[in-house]
Amino acid sequence: MVSNPIVPQAARGAKDVAAALRARFESQGLPTSLIETHISWVLLAGAFAYKIKKPLQLGFLDFGTLDARRRYCEEEVRLNRRLAPRLYIGVVPVREAAGGPSLEGRGAVIEYAVKMHRLPPHALASERLERGRLDAEALGHFARRLAEFHRDAPQAPADSGWGAPQAVLDDAQRALVGLAAHADPAVCAALGRWFDDRVAALAPRLAGRRAAGRVREGHGDLHLANILVAEDEITAFDCIEFDPALRWIDVMNDLAFLLMDLLAHGRRDLAFGVLDAYLEVSGDHDGLAVLPLFMVYRALVRALVYALRAAAHVPGNGHTAADYLRLAERLAEPGVPRLLVMHGLPGSGKTRVSQQLLERAGAVRLRSDVERKRAAGLAALADSKAVGDLYGAADTEATYARLAALARGALEAGYPTIVDAAFLRREQRDRMRALAARMQVPFAILDCQAPIAVLRERVRERRAARADASEADEAVLDTLAAVEEPLGDDERAWTLEVRTDEPLAVASLLGCWQVAAVPPRVS
Repeated sequence: MVSNPIVPQAARGAKDVAAALRARFESQGLPTSLIETHISWVLLAGAFAYKIKKPLQLGFLDFGTLDARRRYCEEEVRLNRRLAPRLYIGVVPVREAAGGPSLEGRGAVIEYAVKMHRLPPHALASERLERGRLDAEALGHFARRLAEFHRDAPQAPADSGWGAPQAVLDDAQRALVGLAAHADPAVCAALGRWFDDRVAALAPRLAGRRAAGRVREGHGDLHLANILVAEDEITAFDCIEFDPALRWIDVMNDLAFLLMDLLAHGRRDLAFGVLDAYLEVSGDHDGLAVLPLFMVYRALVRALVYALRAAAHVPGNGHTAADYLRLAERLAEPGVPRLLVMHGLPGSGKTRVSQQLLERAGAVRLRSDVERKRAAGLAALADSKAVGDLYGAADTEATYARLAALARGALEAGYPTIVDAAFLRREQRDRMRALAARMQVPFAILDCQAPIAVLRERVRERRAARADASEADEAVLDTLAAVEEPLGDDERAWTLEVRTDEPLAVASLLGCWQVAAVPPRVS
């Protein structure tokens, strides 16, 4: 806690203070630069960055007094150290000194700054994406870390109102009111009606999620330019400190910003890879129903930001408000659900193939290996032997029943859905086909095949690496191969076949799935 004496701010503004500090650093031979954001001035000096808040009083923030700026500097450091502890150093006072403002001496405090380590060049996820260097695996690691961050974050107090259905609607309508001055009013009005309808329809679920603890103190501003990709980690910084209501939100609202921004940059593959990794850790499949609502809202927020930048003649990065508004309209359209179940022995490549398909199709994936362990309270990579045998008949039946229930929820939310399990028994496959028939969605089985020698080698390598949820070894492979119930002749009409020891034609597989038929209802 900073406890230095506070005096009224001098007549100079935040820009003058930052410029004076810049001049002092340069007089010492230290190269510097000064960057303006809508609420701060950021001074880059050597290995450090100093962020000075503007003395603004806006509808969503109040930095009008020196004491308020001190408190919000401290809050910024506290909040951002949750995800980026090594980046944020602390809060430093700016003092009156001979020759102008200084970070040294014992003069009266005239301002405060957040001191940070300077970001490496081209380290933002937005910059890396533009250069074609944003790695899917690194994003997956970040998604899993984000899920853990959300899991451990404080839950919204019951009397706060944060994340309640009315709060969600109010946030969206405020964004639309601001945007209507810069965009087509008819489009904004149509989206306003869409939000009214969707929030009304989803109100019980939104309230239920809040009651279940899904509204937490998140990041609040999780777009690509606020994600740092360094050599040894990928993390988020610059979260919202000035308005608690903008960070105490449904966890899916937090995640939605990143997914939306990846979609805005034309990277559906990365977006759904992130969603898959997040769900693997969080298990928050209930949130799929509200995710489109939050992605539309986040697109509107970004549209408003770009509209305000354009009005202030601030250079953009190639995107416009119209781009994000069009994305909001697309995201508001109903989804096109379809169901695909994988089929094959351990090592047949089901998970690898389904990973590529989910990225291409924009699909949700459900994995039996993950859900089996989740039901036992285990993480995906945990050793199930710690809690006994999870692979008996009763556990297997419960796992497939859970997969069917989760698939139904994902399909109802409008997502193409892939169920990654062995499906070696006919009754397991019939259950999924019957689900598709009841819901009147297209259905297919993807039969993954490879020589038994290849399966054995893959299983051995996977067990040695211990980097996958599957625990099948060669003995399990032999057991399952002996009890597998082959696909029936009547199932072949719904089956796509792939040899996973040969080059994979993902586009062709996706095309076949997309034209799959709806199975007839069984009386």
